[in-house]
Amino acid sequence: MLISGRGSNMRALIDACAMPDFPARIALVLSNRPDAPGLEVARSAGLRTEVVDHRPFRGDRVAHERAIDAALRDAGAELVCLAGYMRLLTPFLTGAWAGRMLNIHPSLLPAFPGLHTHERALAAGVKLHGCTVHLVTEVMDEGPILGQAAVPVHAGDTPGQLAARVLEQEHVLYPAALRRHLTRDAAAETEPAAGPLLFL
Repeated sequence: MLISGRGSNMRALIDACAMPDFPARIALVLSNRPDAPGLEVARSAGLRTEVVDHRPFRGDRVAHERAIDAALRDAGAELVCLAGYMRLLTPFLTGAWAGRMLNIHPSLLPAFPGLHTHERALAAGVKLHGCTVHLVTEVMDEGPILGQAAVPVHAGDTPGQLAARVLEQEHVLYPAALRRHLTRDAAAETEPAAGPLLFL
């Protein structure tokens, strides 16, 4: 799992992976920031943590990602979850983990990719906003959608109020989408493909 900050979605995944019937265990929590608060949360949960600080690489993103890739493989990771990882990825890492890297984004993609999604949703006057779990590809926020959860936009909402409601749904959606992705892969030979999870 890759994080850059407090790791609130990481916490939701930690809780999910602690359940006996959940089809995944966390091999490593890795951050590009040594001061990321989520690292201490992961350590407190008894998880292996590592830091691959991007700053010593002086803008060489591929070299930084090679170090991340090596750490993930050394830990025995088979799938990567981005949980508030605030770095644009190069084709090296997205290609190395193609089909095995998930991200959660705070909008109903394809609407509002990138940053400042809540402000943009309010400015656009949408009635529904939400979050999306998707596979990571070379193009930011354009990978295949695995699940979405929607929340209503209320009159008078501030970006902070809307963000809080979306975040609640992120913590539900990410573990559910991860579970379904893993169990669907395991049953792919015997069951027809299903569409993405939708929470309204």
